[in-house]
Amino acid sequence: MENLNLILPEITLFFGICLSLMVGVFFKNSFQITMKLSILILLGVIYLILTSWSGDKQIFLDSFINDKFSNYFKVLILISSIFVFFSSNQFIKDKKLFKFEYPIIIMFSVLGMFFMLSANDLILFYLGLELQSLALYVLAAIDRDNTISSEAGIKYFVLSALSSGLLLYGCSLLYGFTGTTNFNEISNNLNSENIGAIFAMVFILVGLAFKVSAVPFHMWTPDVYQGAPTSITNFFAVVPKATGLAVIIRFMDIPFKNILHEWQTILIFIAIASMILGSVAAIGQKNIKRLLAYSSISHMGYALAGVATGTYSGYTSTVIYITIYVIMNLGAFACLYLMKVDGTYTEKIDDLSGLSKQKPLLAFSFLILFFSLAGIPPLGGFFAKFFVFMAVIESELYALAVIGLLTTVISAFYYLKVIKIIYFDDVRVSFDDIRNVSIKTTIFLSCLVLSLYFISPSFINIILDGLFI
Repeated sequence: MENLNLILPEITLFFGICLSLMVGVFFKNSFQITMKLSILILLGVIYLILTSWSGDKQIFLDSFINDKFSNYFKVLILISSIFVFFSSNQFIKDKKLFKFEYPIIIMFSVLGMFFMLSANDLILFYLGLELQSLALYVLAAIDRDNTISSEAGIKYFVLSALSSGLLLYGCSLLYGFTGTTNFNEISNNLNSENIGAIFAMVFILVGLAFKVSAVPFHMWTPDVYQGAPTSITNFFAVVPKATGLAVIIRFMDIPFKNILHEWQTILIFIAIASMILGSVAAIGQKNIKRLLAYSSISHMGYALAGVATGTYSGYTSTVIYITIYVIMNLGAFACLYLMKVDGTYTEKIDDLSGLSKQKPLLAFSFLILFFSLAGIPPLGGFFAKFFVFMAVIESELYALAVIGLLTTVISAFYYLKVIKIIYFDDVRVSFDDIRNVSIKTTIFLSCLVLSLYFISPSFINIILDGLFI
């Protein structure tokens, strides 16, 4: 019974999904009911996580770990999912995507992420990964009547299946060379002389790098971001990325802890490549969703730079970075839901021309969010980068820090270009007046947190105290 109590959030989420599915099947026009029910279920699961945790424990033959680290990320992805539901409701209605399966599939992917975050065993980790991935394949192509959306779904499915195969191959090799699937036992059996296990680690890193769209496994990101409906892109940009980085930290901190020098070089290369490509490739983009796709690639590079240090201060800086990244992207995509011209949603950056003259509040929101994404002080995005660079410098990875700072300057160009179009160009189109409280609340809260973060930049550190021991 104690084991069941520790896994109560997962059990509750699963039965909540079953209940939502029953409601969707037996009630007509059930989209709104299942959407509201899904939000209530996610809020209930947050309450369970916050009240049921009583210290780090491992259950089910040490395959499932319930600790502060996994619970922090579970709460983060639940809050993110709730805000995605809130802010995208109007968009889904307008796009006629109000299928009751939409919130249910998202909850299925969240359930898979829960098992990924708590996995202390290769088998449980892979089961969670596949549950998440299968749900994301469906979400990417949920707009079946749209050719671009279907194409995005197929691209994501094919490339993700390839990465999952490589990751599974790595897991099987790791089991073969260490004789166990348990993370703690792998750590005990793994050392720099075990060449086969190091080979397996490379395959696992490739699979995980794909999941967070790090270079050179990023090729799906711009097409899927552009092709999928904006509400799905919003989810893709935030929730799976946070989970993927958490899993990378877990792998580096437990099973691969004793081969730091072997994986550190790989992660440094991936981080540098992601920062450079994400910063340069975004400059010529005309579509704002593609711009945010390349932006997310560069942000994953900065986050991985913290992991590459192999230190607990580096891991903590990455957790802070991904938290602020989630807040920035929730606000940025909420702004996209207000880019509507004559009843049609637009994604062209040029359509933002002169936005400050007709919608000054929306223009100011873009300014705060894009300045924060660029890392301009005193906004939250600056402190996110600051903590990562401090951890990198403490680890004496000076080349990584210098390249990171240079790419930050380069990436600032395309963020500032958008702000220049909003504030200094002539008006080209007139945006519709969308009076949606949930969208505006999401934007307001996001901008508020990023603007006031400088008052107490260490408050996330206080929450994270004792996360790594």
